[in-house]
Amino acid sequence: MKTEDKIKEMIENIRPYLNMDGGDITYVKYEDGYVYIKLTGNCTNCLLQDNTINDGLLSMFQEELPEIKGIINVPL
Repeated sequence: MKTEDKIKEMIENIRPYLNMDGGDITYVKYEDGYVYIKLTGNCTNCLLQDNTINDGLLSMFQEELPEIKGIINVPL
């Protein structure tokens, strides 16, 4: 499975958990080792957004795909 396909699959698995809190996540692209996402809904203005990205998502992605260097939240 290509890295990009695996990323998309993982995002789909994460989505229901964010939806439970009124948020959502959209895949934008994968480039040079970075995953570009867009957090929406309640996640947009959440004070824990950086924690969600750096502590939750990044560690989860790197566990499956060690080549990922980081996650970048693209502003709306």
